Amino acid sequence: METEAVTIRKAEHGDVPAIVAMFASDSLGGHGDTTDPAALPGYMAAFRRIEKSPNETLYVAIKDGEVVGTFQTLITTTLTGRGGSSMIVEAVHTRTDCRGQGIGEAMVRFCLEEARRQGLRKVQLTSNAKRTDAHRFYGRLGFEASHLGFKLTLK
Repeated sequence: METEAVTIRKAEHGDVPAIVAMFASDSLGGHGDTTDPAALPGYMAAFRRIEKSPNETLYVAIKDGEVVGTFQTLITTTLTGRGGSSMIVEAVHTRTDCRGQGIGEAMVRFCLEEARRQGLRKVQLTSNAKRTDAHRFYGRLGFEASHLGFKLTLK
C-alpha cells in the first residue's frame, strides 16, 4: 500500500534494527528495549518466530527509503459471537521525528483495509493507559474504548 509517499510492507530481516531503535527510544512504553548489539540475536529470534507464524505479520512503514513506522497484526478466531475472526493490532509505533505526518494513520488504515479484505469481523488494539494522545488518535479513526485490559508479566 502507498499513501502520500508512505509505503506499507511486510518487515524484512534487515528492518529489525530500525524497528528496535524505535522501540528503544520509547521511554513511555517501559518494555526495556535496547539497541545494544548483544540484544540483537533475541530480536532476530523473535522476528523469525513471527515470520513463520501463519497468523502474525510484522509490517513497516517506509518513507524516503527509511523505516519510519511499524506495527504487527495477529488474526485470531473465537467461538464468541457465533464464531468469527478478528485482527489484533499491536506495537503501533511511528519514529519520534516523523510524528504528525500521517504515518500512523496510514498504518492503521492499512490494517482496516486488510481486515475488510480478509472478511474479518473486527479490528481491536490496546494502548498504554498513559498514551492519551494515542487514545484521541484511535478515537478519531473510529475506535471505541470499550474494554478494560489486564496484564500479568511473567518472569
